[in-house]
Amino acid sequence: MQKGEKGSLADQLRLKLGLPEEYTPQIEDSTYTTKEEEQQYNTKGKIIVLLEKKGRAGKQVTIVRGFESSEEQIEGIGKQIKTQCGVGGAVKDGEIIIQGDKRDKIVQILTNMGFNAKRGN
Repeated sequence: MQKGEKGSLADQLRLKLGLPEEYTPQIEDSTYTTKEEEQQYNTKGKIIVLLEKKGRAGKQVTIVRGFESSEEQIEGIGKQIKTQCGVGGAVKDGEIIIQGDKRDKIVQILTNMGFNAKRGN
């Protein structure tokens, strides 16, 4: 393999460290994921996007519930929603809580991600 050619991660590391070709470092490539692998969510289920004020000192929050994904995936979805809406929020008990009334924007974001999202109240 010539310098500048792309190879496996192990080959790239070997070249960078200046090791002989006979030496192959033991690296597991399975720890690295691509964007496509990260974005494979379970899009089944009926996602409901609600507005809630009760118990929050009169402040409005948007609640997203109905996910059938793992807690890890829900946190990733929540992070994407918070970034695209430009607001804060949290993930608790399988629900995404977003500050403010962002129901329409969140339904649009989730629909673009492949979820069956409906606006509640």
